[in-house]
This record gives sequence, structure tokens and C-alpha cells, in this order.
Amino acid sequence: MPKMKTVSSAKKRFRLTATGKIKRKHAFKSHILTKKATKRKRNLTHSTLVDKDNVKMVKKMLCI
Repeated sequence: MPKMKTVSSAKKRFRLTATGKIKRKHAFKSHILTKKATKRKRNLTHSTLVDKDNVKMVKKMLCI
């Protein structure tokens, strides 16, 4: 059997917390920020957890 390989894009985007949850950053914060409200940009700064519907898929990509 070949080795299980982690998806490179996933290991750059997701981190595992101490309790086993998966942490991610918000999207839409990299460019074209002039039309976005200050409050919206500030809220996009904080990280959040991966939705429960996507946890199984992300764990598979990370070989967890």
C-alpha cells in the first residue's frame, strides 16, 4: 500500500486545537478591502472553527 499523504493546501489552512477541533481563518480578507466595512474586516480577522458538516472531510485531508 502507498503512504497516506496529507493534502498540502489543507495543512497550510487548518490547525488542530488541543481539544481536537479544527481551527480555520475567515476568507475574503486578502484584497479588495476598500468596499468592505470596517466592522466586517475586523470580524474577518478572528479565526473560527470548521463547521461540523466539513470536519470529516478536513480530517481526511489531514490524515487524522
